Amino acid sequence: MELLFLPFMTLIKSISGIRGTIGGIAGDGLTPPDIIKFTAAYGRWVVQKTGKNKIVIGRDARISGEMVRNLVVGTLQSIGIDVVDIGLSTTPTVEVAVPDENAGGGIILTASHNPKQWNALKLLNDKGEFITDADGQLVLTMAEEPGIEYAEVNALGKVTYDDGYLQRHIDKVLALPLVDAELIKKANFKIAIDCVNSSGGIFVPALLRALGVETIYELYCEPDGQFPHNPEPLPENLVALSKEVVAKNADLGIAVDPDVDRLCFVSEDGTMFGEEYTLVAVADYVLQNTPGNTVSNLSSTRALRDVTEHNKGVYHAAAVGEVNVVNKMKETNAIIGGEGNGGVIYPESHYGRDALVGIALFLTHLAKSGKTVSVLRSGYPAYFISKNKIALTPEMDIDALLKEVEKRYNNQPYSTIDGLKIEFDKQWVHLRRSNTEPIIRIYSEGDSETVANNLAQKIISDIQEILRLS
Repeated sequence: MELLFLPFMTLIKSISGIRGTIGGIAGDGLTPPDIIKFTAAYGRWVVQKTGKNKIVIGRDARISGEMVRNLVVGTLQSIGIDVVDIGLSTTPTVEVAVPDENAGGGIILTASHNPKQWNALKLLNDKGEFITDADGQLVLTMAEEPGIEYAEVNALGKVTYDDGYLQRHIDKVLALPLVDAELIKKANFKIAIDCVNSSGGIFVPALLRALGVETIYELYCEPDGQFPHNPEPLPENLVALSKEVVAKNADLGIAVDPDVDRLCFVSEDGTMFGEEYTLVAVADYVLQNTPGNTVSNLSSTRALRDVTEHNKGVYHAAAVGEVNVVNKMKETNAIIGGEGNGGVIYPESHYGRDALVGIALFLTHLAKSGKTVSVLRSGYPAYFISKNKIALTPEMDIDALLKEVEKRYNNQPYSTIDGLKIEFDKQWVHLRRSNTEPIIRIYSEGDSETVANNLAQKIISDIQEILRLS
């Protein structure tokens, strides 16, 4: 689920979890009372849902992490729940740990790609997958109920510390049939990495060494939470990595976000591989070896559909949000899926975006191809996505507005499973309401930047006309 960089003192409650800025007045930001309230509600939900009183927690390296961790652990103990604390970790590592520990759920303390003033409680079910919308709403309802009953002294939860999941996660990646560590080692790759001074600075170098990569140029790998740039792995934030790749004559650059569930690459010439094409390239490799179906969300590039159909598979689109992609993958028995933000979901490993799995599959693909990263990228369909938004007044009926746009284009193929997506041959535009502001997000894709921008502007003009006439 996409979230904007909102002003300070913000608290957002959604199926992605409880996300907010640190500090301020209770209810306005992610303050200690808010952390306690929502943690207690989630803990109670876990016990009611699963009958288990064990929860796994892990965190990224952001500055507030230790404080939030202490509050979460203490709260869970206070209601009689045992905690397995795996420490500085990644979102996919916690997802792996939950079923391994036979726990009732998991909490990842991370605000993902948001800046350092943010933190969040990402909530998992007993399968190590994000909780559903219905379960999320139940947790939010329980959080507002009065009269929490706390455990007596002899019934307090216990805390177990386990720092072994770094290696266990890597071992699981190495054990995947489509990961060839020997081939990667023989390729003798030189790789520059940007881990934004979060837990990726621990996990990514360890994975690369386990894959036989001996030459690693580390940028921002000190997990102190002092993000050196905006932590979202977008081209404008990866200038230093691009320069490092060229300066060191590296074969590629790798960037991850603070909780290591998003992944993007820089080609050997310093150009961006494109976060939309992370999933495309990995899916291409997987499909070549295990034919099947794929899934991405409606706002992701058409290139995945092209690659899937080229490999005789069937592509399906899901609503935006990881839990929606996972549900569609299960429904269609997809062998690979994810999101265009650099999120790779490979069920052979687990149902969650995992940059470590993505790195291992991509490097195997690159080694087998014998190509440079830029040549590999040039072999995929060339599309460009334009991202725009229109601000609306809070009282505006966004659903009615989208319905009017739908009427104008009802002769075109379209989908309404998440806002409105209209297809124009191999071009498309996707309009959906923001989860955080009275705006409509407008994503469009074409075979050039000009085509994508023109398509977006045409739809924006339609919306402005509808608003004038209403």
